[in-house]
Amino acid sequence: MNATITLATARRILTQLRHDPRTIAMLLLVPTLLMTLLRFVFNNEQVFSRIAPALLGVFPFVIMFLIASVTTLRERTTATLERLMTMPLAKLDLILGYAIAFGGIAVFQVGIATGVSVLWLGLDVAGSVWTLLLIAVLDALLGMALGLLVSAFATSEFQAIQFMPLFVLPQFLLCGLLQPRDSMGWVLNALSDVMPLSYAVDALTQVTRSAEVDLTLLRNLVVVGACVVLAVVLGAATLRRRTP
Repeated sequence: MNATITLATARRILTQLRHDPRTIAMLLLVPTLLMTLLRFVFNNEQVFSRIAPALLGVFPFVIMFLIASVTTLRERTTATLERLMTMPLAKLDLILGYAIAFGGIAVFQVGIATGVSVLWLGLDVAGSVWTLLLIAVLDALLGMALGLLVSAFATSEFQAIQFMPLFVLPQFLLCGLLQPRDSMGWVLNALSDVMPLSYAVDALTQVTRSAEVDLTLLRNLVVVGACVVLAVVLGAATLRRRTP
């Protein structure tokens, strides 16, 4: 691994994205627009404050998963990755370059959504807004890392999107957003326990309801962060130069 090469990779990716305004708009504005739509659908600040924290993590998670998986796959199908790998570029340099680039975007993405939700849409946060922002950014990074991982197993952009029902929708259904995890059957509860999005949603919900930073919150943060690191490492290990 070479820090200079990693940063150069991140800079290249950000430069490419700068010339794609539609992708930038999707990355930065869609979570905020969805939160705004959600607020006016319920038209009630109390209901919004109960549901919105979890979705502050879910929306960026889904969007970063889609963008990261498709962008990485495009590098391979256009032979860009194959040309890059002829240079002194390690797989981990490439994956970390993507992680840094998309991680920076995730900070702005979640910052805008959180700021609008708290300052304009009436989201009531009992804990620290900075802690809420940290958890939401980790959630976006988790989606990015999983997107990088699954891109190694796809042979087309359409196939990369098809992985979404396998990696994203089960986590969405079992994370506790639609139904408290404690009230699920033991099988579903056990499945939710091994899904990182469950810990992110639990952490986001706790921050909005309590100002206390306890061991449960710290455990949830560690689990999500560890899953991000694990997905990035596995993504580097499974990365292929090109699509057969």
